[in-house]
Amino acid sequence: MRQITVIVLCFAACAFSVFAQGAKVNADPTKAKFVTSDIDNFWRAFDLAGKETDEARKIAVYQSEYLDKGSVGLQDFVKLRLFSAKNVVATVEKLRGFYASVRQSTLRVKDLEKKMRGSFRKFKKIYPDAVFPDVYFVIGVTNTGGTASNNGLLIGTELYGLTADTKREEFLPLFRARAKPSDSDEQVRALTDRLLGIMLKPIEKLPSIVAHESCHFNQKYSALDTLLAKSVQEGSCDFIAERTAGETINPQQKIYGDQNEAVLWKELEAQMSGKDYRNWMYNGITSLERPPDMGYYMGYKISLAYYKQAKDKRQAIKDILETKDFPAFFEKSGYRARFTK
Repeated sequence: MRQITVIVLCFAACAFSVFAQGAKVNADPTKAKFVTSDIDNFWRAFDLAGKETDEARKIAVYQSEYLDKGSVGLQDFVKLRLFSAKNVVATVEKLRGFYASVRQSTLRVKDLEKKMRGSFRKFKKIYPDAVFPDVYFVIGVTNTGGTASNNGLLIGTELYGLTADTKREEFLPLFRARAKPSDSDEQVRALTDRLLGIMLKPIEKLPSIVAHESCHFNQKYSALDTLLAKSVQEGSCDFIAERTAGETINPQQKIYGDQNEAVLWKELEAQMSGKDYRNWMYNGITSLERPPDMGYYMGYKISLAYYKQAKDKRQAIKDILETKDFPAFFEKSGYRARFTK
């Protein structure tokens, strides 16, 4: 079993980088399920385990009250993210203040179902072939905001509980392992704040997250072996989520990108046919000079340009989700012309 320090840091680099092919989906957006029972079970276990002083008893409580009662989504999440009742106890005991501080936010997921289903309906209108995964909201061990299985989309909801009162101090010793031995306490705190800024999101972001990830279930690409392809894969979901849920999941990338778009384009132009996307995608830990995941932004802008030039907007959405030729898609978008006049 991985140590919690590694688990926490994994999220910053690779959250939501995986989605399931062949997952169970619904063509009717009204029939997709939003399952929140695992959240209620977790907090029951949290309270009961908090009364125990023996570690073995705490483990038994989380096993019987949370994992054993879990939905199929939680069972998949446990397998995919390699955790157990023992791992839950180890994590919660180190971050108990953090978990307690996000509790009320996680309980608000039910209130967001109307908005999430509304974004599904909007997606169906602009892309009639759309299918929709069931969505399972679970509480994890801070290692991922979510992944997907053949049963649907799996959300690690504890990482979407950010408020002004969210406890952060418990993360300091965990992130110190990533700092240089010579780093001061202030430098470690700055590193922690930066990484937590990537990890943690407010619960209000969930509809956009779900909209973004549901797009992945609908992409019909073939090879995703270049920086251009990966950028469009992620950025197109940002673009469509903005149209269906009202906002992008990456506001800091958009702000930075809008201010530095010409520079970013020049850099991307030289690299987009290559297979190295370390400086553009899933680089939350290593990107120090600018916001991480700027490939999302460039893919968003390319998708937006393609949409704007198209006379048939519905066909444009279909092309964005189903292109088999990313270089041709890019050239047709006309995005390059913005910087060659």
